[in-house]
Amino acid sequence: MHGLTYRPERVLRAAAVLVTVLGCLVPRGLAQGDQSAAHIATRPQAREEAAADPSLKTHSSAFKVDVDLVLIPVTVTDPMNRLVVGLEKDSFLVYEGKDQQEVQQFSSEDAPASIGVVFDESGSMSNKIDKAKAAVMEFFRTANLEDEFFMIAFQDKPELIADFTNSIENIQGRLPNIQPSGRTALLDAIYVALNKMRGARYQKRALLIISDGGDNFSDHSEAEIKMMAEEADVQIFAIGLFDSHFATKEESQGPGLLSEVAYVSGGQAYTVRDINELSDVATKIGSELRHQYVLGYRPKKPAHDGTWRRVKVKLIPPKGMPPLHVYAKSGYYASKD
Repeated sequence: MHGLTYRPERVLRAAAVLVTVLGCLVPRGLAQGDQSAAHIATRPQAREEAAADPSLKTHSSAFKVDVDLVLIPVTVTDPMNRLVVGLEKDSFLVYEGKDQQEVQQFSSEDAPASIGVVFDESGSMSNKIDKAKAAVMEFFRTANLEDEFFMIAFQDKPELIADFTNSIENIQGRLPNIQPSGRTALLDAIYVALNKMRGARYQKRALLIISDGGDNFSDHSEAEIKMMAEEADVQIFAIGLFDSHFATKEESQGPGLLSEVAYVSGGQAYTVRDINELSDVATKIGSELRHQYVLGYRPKKPAHDGTWRRVKVKLIPPKGMPPLHVYAKSGYYASKD
């Protein structure tokens, strides 16, 4: 990881340090399908742990943000797509609709997180599976010691590989059980993972999706999952492992699907064409989670009508710094009384 220090004229408490994070968003797309419930199964190791988890069995109601306090994770990058850390609270402006909000909470610390890994084990992953498993372990190496994890693998249907655990070794020991076969129920797996996050310990929550193509076997539609991702207080990061030529229509829609779902959650999607770069990209995503700002505010005009509340985060860059880019969730659904 390479750093770059700035000393602006307007004094910051900490110098802005740039952490190298390469990669870019893949093009966004849209597709829709059926909205019936997903089929779920669990591996023998996780069945007992999952037995009491209703999110793995039923169609749960949508996530709703508690409007008493809205928390917005924010990532800032420079023109070379490197992470910028060391900014202060007064560098950020938050708007809900047209109204500027008072940022009442601000954090840039490496807070513990609840993280779910959604892992593609469909048949098309056969020639990529070992590299993908290695990428998961590289991602875990960036973790905070207090982080908790769960892992869901999917082919024809999602399966809980490991329930919430603080032990990376616990998940590592179960990776050999993942053997590629079947079709790709990606949307169903995201649905299950977002519901699983209901039981998360920490406010900071994220999903890492590793997949090599479009969905061809889910009951849930992209429109439904996108709405769920908008409502959930969970950032989604995706790594798409795409071949140079798409064999099916579903595969050609894969980059857009992953990008759309990540985008609406305030996360990012990365395209990996060279499988040897997979572990590096996973490490970069882990680093991004470790170097985020979290802005908290209570809306000046709170609503309890279930409507979409658009949020915009603007940056006042310190003098002496290059143009900076801000990535943040674009809004949330108000609670409905």
